[in-house]
Amino acid sequence: MKRKEDKKKDLEALRSELEKAPSLIIGSYEKMTVAQDFALRKTVREAGGLYQVVKNNIAEIASQGTPSEKALTGMKGMTSVAFTHADPVALAKALSKFAKEVPTYKFRAGVVEGRVINMDDVKALADMPSKEELFSKLLYLINAPATMLARTLNGVGRNLAVVVDQGVKEEKFKSA
Repeated sequence: MKRKEDKKKDLEALRSELEKAPSLIIGSYEKMTVAQDFALRKTVREAGGLYQVVKNNIAEIASQGTPSEKALTGMKGMTSVAFTHADPVALAKALSKFAKEVPTYKFRAGVVEGRVINMDDVKALADMPSKEELFSKLLYLINAPATMLARTLNGVGRNLAVVVDQGVKEEKFKSA
C-alpha cells in the first residue's frame, strides 16, 4: 500500500498534467493483459501522447478546477487517461484503432480543448482527418485558383507559339 506522501506526489503530478494537457481521452482497461497494456502505452506514445493509469478518487480530486473536472467526476472501475499536447485527432485515431484490435479497452469520455466530449464524440473525432491532412487540403484549395491562372496564361503563349510554328512550316509568312 502506498504511503500518504506518495499519494500526494501522484495527485500533484496528475493535477499538473491535467492543467497542462488541452486534450485527453479517458478509458477503461479492465481485463487487458500486460502485453496489451504495453501495446496501448506504445500506441499512445507514437501518437504523441502520454498514458497513465489513475485511481478514481485521486483523479477526481486532481481534476478539481481544471477543464477535465466534469469528465473525471464519478468514475468507477479501472480508469486510464491518455493526454496529448499535440493533435487530439491523432490520439483519438490511435486509441480507436487499438480499441478495435483489443475490444476490452473501452472509451468513457474525453476533453478536447477544454470541452468535455462523450464516447460517440471520441469515435467521431477519430474519424476526422488529421491536422496535417486538413492543412494540405486547405493549401490545395487556396493554391488551385493560382494554378489555374498560371495554366491559362501559359496556354495562351503556347497556343500562339504553335500557330506561328505551323505558319512557318506551311510558309504562310512572307519575308520582306
